[in-house]
Amino acid sequence: MAKLVYGINLSVDGYVADAEGRFDWSVPTDELHAVFNDLIGATGTHLYGRRMYEVMSSWEAPPEGSSRIEQEFGRLWQDSDKVVYSTSLAATPTARTRIERAFDPEAVRSMKAAASRDLLIGGPTIAAEAIRAGLVDEYLLAVAPVVVGGGLRALPDDVRLDLDLIEERRFSDGVVLLRYRPR
Repeated sequence: MAKLVYGINLSVDGYVADAEGRFDWSVPTDELHAVFNDLIGATGTHLYGRRMYEVMSSWEAPPEGSSRIEQEFGRLWQDSDKVVYSTSLAATPTARTRIERAFDPEAVRSMKAAASRDLLIGGPTIAAEAIRAGLVDEYLLAVAPVVVGGGLRALPDDVRLDLDLIEERRFSDGVVLLRYRPR
């Protein structure tokens, strides 16, 4: 059975975007991108909410001038299947992408059971549903050295999780990568 991994960049105070919706403070360096490339390379399917999908869809054609590591990330992302949970999207501009109108925990359990490669869930709103349903097997949190004071939270407020730290890594820009597994 494949794992469902929640991977997200967040501020020290737990936000993925500030009160104005900005997340420019969380742009990964090549050093951190290399870790994400390993994660994406082990992933067969990405599960996204609409907003996170719209951000990530830029990897369908990485910007000119992207580093070698960013170009590789784009290729790995393009080679993965994507499921977007949205009630408003009519179509998607990216290959290997399908739309689901509602998040169904049983369908995700079935995907995990059938998958030969891990699933990655991105976006705090859709991840909150998976967390509440007890579906997340691993949390990969890239904590940026910034306090933004409010915005979109990385984790739901109404859930208690007891976690075991299975990896920690510091990067030269002050980002700390924390990997947890539920107890």
